[in-house]
Amino acid sequence: MLNKIVHGDPTNKPPLLIAHGLFGSARNWGVIAKRLSKDRQVVAVDMRNHGHSPWYDTHSYDDLAEDLAQVMDAPFHLLGHSMGGKAAMVMASRYPEKLVSLIVADIAPVAYSHTQMGPIEAMRAVDMSKVNTRGDAKSQLTGLEPGVPDFLVQSFDLETKSWRFNLDVLAAEMDKIIGFPDDVAPCGAPTLFLSGASSDYVRSEYRDLIRENFTAAKFAKIPQAGHWLHAEKPREFEAAVAAFLSMNTP
Repeated sequence: MLNKIVHGDPTNKPPLLIAHGLFGSARNWGVIAKRLSKDRQVVAVDMRNHGHSPWYDTHSYDDLAEDLAQVMDAPFHLLGHSMGGKAAMVMASRYPEKLVSLIVADIAPVAYSHTQMGPIEAMRAVDMSKVNTRGDAKSQLTGLEPGVPDFLVQSFDLETKSWRFNLDVLAAEMDKIIGFPDDVAPCGAPTLFLSGASSDYVRSEYRDLIRENFTAAKFAKIPQAGHWLHAEKPREFEAAVAAFLSMNTP
């Protein structure tokens, strides 16, 4: 079972389940989850091979979808970002009876050509004998885009001097992570594809494919936000999610 952080008490409204992206954790979503929990219970999880969740030898989207489906019994809203968004889309296809609505944050149901091996190689290269603070670990994370080292060290365990990622399995399964299953059945649940206006992860040419697979799909963009839209524009992101949940709560 996935490690989860629960925000708020159960209400008469369906809860919201949040699935983070690659190298993320439930803790990364704490502020947004707490704000959204004013209206309904919100559950953020550590995905497999991340955070405090179990480590496994596989990391396919069927695996991740199965994990998400086991978190709660009652129907729920599902929000996923990046890798978590792909997992959410597959769960929506495999377990439609569990879904009230779906929010996919800055990702499309397609295979991408860019790999995410850079952060893995950077984390592997950290000399733990020279680490006494998270700042020490961060200073050794070289060759990464601005902001990425700060994000990664949020998942550094200073006590054990180790990363809370199963780096070997994530590296071995990288083709699956940047890919997408080709046997996903169409989903008719209300779905919002919420993207950063400065991101190119959800291109206009993907929209026909998205509509084929998510027949009730709607699209929205957050101005001046990139792929990490929830971190760059948290208030705008929260407002868009809250409005969609309100419109699609029975």
